[in-house]
Amino acid sequence: MTTKHLEKGMYTTSIDIPESTRRASIELLNKTLAATLDLWSQIKQAHWNIKGMNFYQLHLLFDEIAKIVYEYIDMVAERITAIGGEAHGTVRQSATKSFLSEYPSLPITEKDHLTALAERLAAYGKHIRDGIAKTNEINEPTTNDLYIEISREIDAKLWFIEAHLQGTGHN
Repeated sequence: MTTKHLEKGMYTTSIDIPESTRRASIELLNKTLAATLDLWSQIKQAHWNIKGMNFYQLHLLFDEIAKIVYEYIDMVAERITAIGGEAHGTVRQSATKSFLSEYPSLPITEKDHLTALAERLAAYGKHIRDGIAKTNEINEPTTNDLYIEISREIDAKLWFIEAHLQGTGHN
C-alpha cells in the first residue's frame, strides 16, 4: 500500500482502527503532545533556575523528571503518526495549544518551584487520566495503554515533588 494524504488530512494506513476512532485519538494525542512539550520546557525552566539550600538535590530531581517527560514527547508524537495523523509538535504549536499555566518568573524560591511543578504535574496527570477514560470509551486500547504508562510515571514524579512540600508547614 502506498502512503498518500487523504483529502480529510490523514494518511492512509492498514491499521484496523476505524477512522472516527483514529481521528478522536489523534485530536486527544495532539492536545497531549502540546502539554507534554510545554511541561518538559517548564521542568527544564525550574532545573535551570533553581537556587537555595536544596539546589543540588532539586536540580538533579528536576532533570530526572524532565528526561522522563521528554521520552513521552516522542512516544505520543509517534503514536499520532502511526495511526495516520500529523503530530503538531513545534514549540509554537505547543505554546498555543497547551492547557498548562505559564511558569512563574523570577524572583522564585525553592518552594515556589516545587509548588509550580506540583501544580503542572497534577494538571497534566489529570489530563492523562482523562485520556485513559476517553480512549477506553472509544475502544482504542493501544493509545489507552500509552496513557496508562504515562499516568503511572507522572503520579510517581508528582509524589517526589510533593514530598518536598509535605511535613514542612508549606503544604
